[in-house]
Amino acid sequence: MTISAPIHAPVRPAAQGVVRRLIVFILLFTLVVIVAIGLSGLLGRLLDTSVTLAGSDVTGLAQSLAFTFIAGPLAALLGWFVWRSLRDERERATISWGLYLAAISSVAVITFSLSLLSAASDLLAGEWRPSAAATAIVWAGVWCLHRVIWRRPQTAPLRLAALVPLIGAWFGMGLLVGGGIGALGTLFHAAVDRFTDPVSIGSSWWLFAAQSALWSLGGGILWWTQWIHDRARDRPSAFASVLLIVLGIGGGALTCLFGLGTTVYVVLDVAFDRSQPLAAVLDPLPTALAAGLIGAVVWRYHHVVVTQRSVAVRLSERLVLSGIGLAGAASGVGILVNSLLAASVPTFAGNDLRPLLLAGLSSLLVAAPLWWMAWKPAAVVHATAARSMGRRVYLIAIFGVSAVVALITLLVIAYRLFAFTLEAHAELNLVDHVRAPLGLLFATALTAGYHFRVWRNDRAAFPPLIPVEPMIRHVVLVTGADPEPLSQAISAVSGAQVTVWPRAEADEFGPTVESVVSALSGVSGERMLLLAGPGSRIEVIALVGDTGAATVR
Repeated sequence: MTISAPIHAPVRPAAQGVVRRLIVFILLFTLVVIVAIGLSGLLGRLLDTSVTLAGSDVTGLAQSLAFTFIAGPLAALLGWFVWRSLRDERERATISWGLYLAAISSVAVITFSLSLLSAASDLLAGEWRPSAAATAIVWAGVWCLHRVIWRRPQTAPLRLAALVPLIGAWFGMGLLVGGGIGALGTLFHAAVDRFTDPVSIGSSWWLFAAQSALWSLGGGILWWTQWIHDRARDRPSAFASVLLIVLGIGGGALTCLFGLGTTVYVVLDVAFDRSQPLAAVLDPLPTALAAGLIGAVVWRYHHVVVTQRSVAVRLSERLVLSGIGLAGAASGVGILVNSLLAASVPTFAGNDLRPLLLAGLSSLLVAAPLWWMAWKPAAVVHATAARSMGRRVYLIAIFGVSAVVALITLLVIAYRLFAFTLEAHAELNLVDHVRAPLGLLFATALTAGYHFRVWRNDRAAFPPLIPVEPMIRHVVLVTGADPEPLSQAISAVSGAQVTVWPRAEADEFGPTVESVVSALSGVSGERMLLLAGPGSRIEVIALVGDTGAATVR
């Protein structure tokens, strides 16, 4: 739900002011990076006790000195100029200031985290890397300085302020997941090796597990600092919702499905293929189990976060999961068709096609249930969902992509048919020439046909809402029910800006979208107050001196 409040429109900045800020912040960003590189080089030489300050690398020392003592004063002078200008609230409200803080904070936290965790991991292995430690110290200072600026009310950006914790939180989540999979996968590897080949277990497996756990711990601390402490979770915006759906839901689901699909493949391989050693067959299983478990945790956590967001975000989650499941299931179908066609080729009849067949089967077994649960093909589609922009864009996108892939596949099949016909001494069977693109063509044609049929049925059952005339500029919607479907319908049919005022009393069964659209039909005025509910009651009142009102009971 989006609730807008009246705000004062800022004065449109002059073009020269925009250009000035852009140049200033690009220069400041460049100077800060140059100074940090120079200080890192100097500090690295001080921490390295094995060589003298200059050593044999005179060029590197000269570069660090130039970066520090030339760019440093310039950065300080330009930073002081920017600091003074931030006394004006209009400067803090510019997009360029928010973008600068987001860019330099992101570079600083990423460089600091990678350098610190890399130095700590090498230290666990008994190796001291002064350059990495120096880089971590310097960039930690840059990050802390800009973090203070970001949190200070007198200098905090008034626009794009959520970018700083959002980027840091998702980077920390990546480190947390990657390190966790590495640590858990190493433990599972040790357990599998102890079961299959106890003699081959080395004494250094714990080192990689400890290093991976260290990376995961560092990423977890960074994620908690940005996501929980800095309340990136509680800063809903369009960009935050995109990151939540793509990285949290999509990334978690892909990681989980990859691990689960590999696990199913290994289980099927053990059950139906005894030709290879057990240790070789089970080799991908530990990492797959770790990826499946951690991906499921990430997926589940962000699903809980999504349930607290708007209807549009929840619908986006379903569509993304449906798309992931559809891609996996279509790939499985294509591989199965490919393997079945290969079995009919005499040159491959005696070969072992079980890996190809099991790969397609495992992909289908894992992805098809996800698509079924997310898309719900057997469920009744409501008018609001059918008319939603997300569902229609999804259907058109899937149909369009499938049609393009099918067209390209047809061209590949035609090319291979002509090439096979024109070859004087064809060594391969015709089916072997076209079996892979035929499998892909079958899967994409099936996908395109199904989604085109769904789109056509939606259009026939729920035609687009016809805009009412005349257009209304502003509608204040007062309702105790879910305002998202009503506000979307009002905006769609009238083009009006919709402000939602929620009632104190919740209304479980409010008026339908069709009744609200019907109530607006024929009503004229610049601003309208629309009272939706309780129950099916609708009242439309013209505001600001406009005449005319309509009541529907």
